[in-house]
Amino acid sequence: MAWNQPGSGQKPEGEKPDPWGRKPAAGGPKGPSMAEKLGGLFDGSDPSGEKQLSRLLLLGAFALWVVFGFYRVEQAERAVLFRFGAYQSIQTAGLHWHPPLMDSVKKVNVERTEQMPLNASMITEDENIVDISLSVQYRIADARLYALSVASPESTLAHATESALRHVVGNGTMTQILNEGRARVAQDIQPRLQSYLDRYKTGLSVRNVNILEALPPKDVKSAFDDVIRAKEDKERLKNQAETYANGIVPEARGQAARLVADATGYKQEVVDRAQGDASRFRGLLAEYRLNPGVMRSRMYLDMMNDVMSKTSKVVVEPKGAAPLLYLPMDKLGLPAVTVPAAPAPAAGAGPIIEPAATSAARDFVRSGRNLEGAR
Repeated sequence: MAWNQPGSGQKPEGEKPDPWGRKPAAGGPKGPSMAEKLGGLFDGSDPSGEKQLSRLLLLGAFALWVVFGFYRVEQAERAVLFRFGAYQSIQTAGLHWHPPLMDSVKKVNVERTEQMPLNASMITEDENIVDISLSVQYRIADARLYALSVASPESTLAHATESALRHVVGNGTMTQILNEGRARVAQDIQPRLQSYLDRYKTGLSVRNVNILEALPPKDVKSAFDDVIRAKEDKERLKNQAETYANGIVPEARGQAARLVADATGYKQEVVDRAQGDASRFRGLLAEYRLNPGVMRSRMYLDMMNDVMSKTSKVVVEPKGAAPLLYLPMDKLGLPAVTVPAAPAPAAGAGPIIEPAATSAARDFVRSGRNLEGAR
């Protein structure tokens, strides 16, 4: 019915219909407002309101329980899941959910390398004390063993490292530990330490062991420093001597090789000359046996030719013992020069012969005798 239809005029107060034609309840009071409903809900005057509040609280608690059950595991982590304190499973990277208050999660990083320092005083095999500082690098290899087997894996690692160090240092002398044996100490500690950790089921993996310092006690440190300096001086002098030797020895070897080569060449030259002289002598001997007079004259002339070609002075002695004839060979072909007369030789004196001629004559006589003996 339209608003302007007949009969739709003013009605008494409280009886006016709404635009949809609905009339209020006759004589009934108005319904409770929203504030009244909330007031009755919290003060317990409305039983139906208490039920709705309980439902809302339960729904909110359930929502919170579900929300708090989600957890995220990073790529480098492993999550150990416990249900009522008992081991359940290992969760890898990703988003997971577990029932809160029933399950608990312990996350461990299995890719990060941790470092544990250790300073200790150890006694060596020769009953000396050494102060050692080292560093152990390790990772978590087994998350389940790390979370369940040992209450404090790091404390167990420290005790195991000290035990392995004591065993290795106790089998070496102080000199070895302080000097050349430091690298070997680290190499021996690592496998022994890993065996201890595996026996205790800690879930840890030793990556490296570094010996930072190995020093004698402070009371005797000065004496050990003197020993170390003396060893350094020894090594320095040794290196200098080796350097000098490396420079001298090759030179001496070269000189020795050169002398050996010269001697070998001289030996071969002498042998070849002797063989040539022997061969020439055998040839002359054959000719001399055929014509002795001719060969004797030829040898004489060859020898005189050889001798005269090497001297600049010639002395000729006639058979009649006349005055000596002096021929200046080096002046032949030059302007004449007045030469004083030579003094007469003393009575009984032999002919004057130059040293070269004397040597040549001696060789000639010796060759004639050799040929006569060969005949």
